[in-house]
Amino acid sequence: MSFIVYFILLLIIPMWAQFKLKRTYGKYSKIRSTSGIAGAQVARIILDNNGLHDVKVVESRGMLSDHYNPLTKTVALSSHNYHDASVAGTAVAAHEVGHAIQDAEDYSFLRLRHRLVPVVNISSNMSWIFIMIGLFSAWSGALLIGIILLAAGVLFQLITLPVEFNASSRAMDQLLSNNIIRNEEERDAKKVLSAAAMTYVAATAVAVLELGRLLLIYTSMNRS
Repeated sequence: MSFIVYFILLLIIPMWAQFKLKRTYGKYSKIRSTSGIAGAQVARIILDNNGLHDVKVVESRGMLSDHYNPLTKTVALSSHNYHDASVAGTAVAAHEVGHAIQDAEDYSFLRLRHRLVPVVNISSNMSWIFIMIGLFSAWSGALLIGIILLAAGVLFQLITLPVEFNASSRAMDQLLSNNIIRNEEERDAKKVLSAAAMTYVAATAVAVLELGRLLLIYTSMNRS
């Protein structure tokens, strides 16, 4: 793969995923759900029906800043999703609650991802220091250390995929079993969750491509 093609892929893949998410979310955030239930209430209903009364639902700043914090047992929803009763907000709220249910059930991939967080926080900051030293000085040993550190981040990305897909699957099950969405809305909610999942797929693809390129450079160094 030429450098130009590689560079284009690194730019296009995440840009395409973000464009797809914004377009899909933008469309379905304007469509009111037939239940008329705001995202905050959707999250509360699903949490309570799963016995997670201790998990709080709070409003967070920023667009698509929705997340679940396992340390504080908090589902945070961006303002639009928190207050409005849209198909997109309903799907996103249920997805974040899906993470809370994973946490309560000690879902293996989520547990492993949490354990990797401190490792990745260190390795992601250190990896490119060694990589740049290795590339500019042609010191393959430094490059190898950087690759190993970077690989921890790639592993984190790979583990994130089943976590996110499983949370979306749980979200759809909960929305249907709790009669929060009607059958005709199921397809639209899935589109929102699929578009969000593609951002994680794109990030993983970019990380794998970058790791592969560096491995090729390291192999080439040791052959010369």
